[in-house]
Amino acid sequence: MNKAFLENIFAKAGNSHIFIIGDVMLDRYLFGDVNRISPEAPVQVFDIKKSENRLGGAANVAFNISTLGSIPYLIGITGDDRESELLKEQLKSLGVSTDGLITEDKRPTTSKTRVISDAHHLIRIDSESKEDISEISGKKLVELLELNARTGDVVILQDYNKGVLTKNVIHKINDVAKKKELRILVDPKFENFFEYNDVYLFKPNRKELEDAMGKKVKDHNHIDVLAEEVMEKIKCENIILTLGEHGMMILEKSNGKITKEIIGTKARKVADVSGAGDTVISTIAVCLAGGSSLRDAAVISNYAAGLVVEEVGIVPVYKDALIANISGGI
Repeated sequence: MNKAFLENIFAKAGNSHIFIIGDVMLDRYLFGDVNRISPEAPVQVFDIKKSENRLGGAANVAFNISTLGSIPYLIGITGDDRESELLKEQLKSLGVSTDGLITEDKRPTTSKTRVISDAHHLIRIDSESKEDISEISGKKLVELLELNARTGDVVILQDYNKGVLTKNVIHKINDVAKKKELRILVDPKFENFFEYNDVYLFKPNRKELEDAMGKKVKDHNHIDVLAEEVMEKIKCENIILTLGEHGMMILEKSNGKITKEIIGTKARKVADVSGAGDTVISTIAVCLAGGSSLRDAAVISNYAAGLVVEEVGIVPVYKDALIANISGGI
């Protein structure tokens, strides 16, 4: 996997449109100092010094698709509020289109505000709804995919259980995928775990897999049993199971036989694992769009995750830095 090989994959992916459908979020960071106690109550007083807005959830995946050189098409739901304006401003400033964002008037834009002092996370304040989106909004989401996708495109379903990927929406997207021969990659959560039938790739982490199956395994060396059960249950073509510090496991089905492989982690040091899952699925999608095998895409994504967990906070992975890291490290 030399530099020329990697550059060829990313060059081929450069004109590819990758669809990201799911829960978009605004991540807000308030940085400041705590030096005194309030005279009104026995609580700390936080003095804000700086605030930052960043992309979270499916929006972060879209940004990663962009920094890796492909063209993201983000489809999701926001509210009619200030957080929606901030989210769209952030997307536009980073060159990500907001054309696929649909507004639901009575729904808040999902946002998470983190209050940080001296690198310590004091509190997180969430504003969100976990209720299913309306049938009208769901229909619009599917229509946006059907109208814009071309045969062979890659679609990421980014589920955080915030109500965008309802059972009906998931099934309708699958119908579109079959008709247009789209490859669907799923980053699942608990609520709809078993609704993603016949997809190209299913990418849970170990905890999500154990929670969904209602079983615990002794260690990561025995997790493949649960993964195979899920593969059979939802009839997916492939599974990539992320295992934290142990890297990831790939399960591929061909001619009825399942092959398995564990790829070790590539992080030199771990500062913050936030957003690593977003990085993995983004990188896999771009590499597949560039014509790579699933195994090569997984290996490249493992390096990408290794880069982002070395940084504090949710950060994107950049194509040139990734290529340099892999070609210099192999």
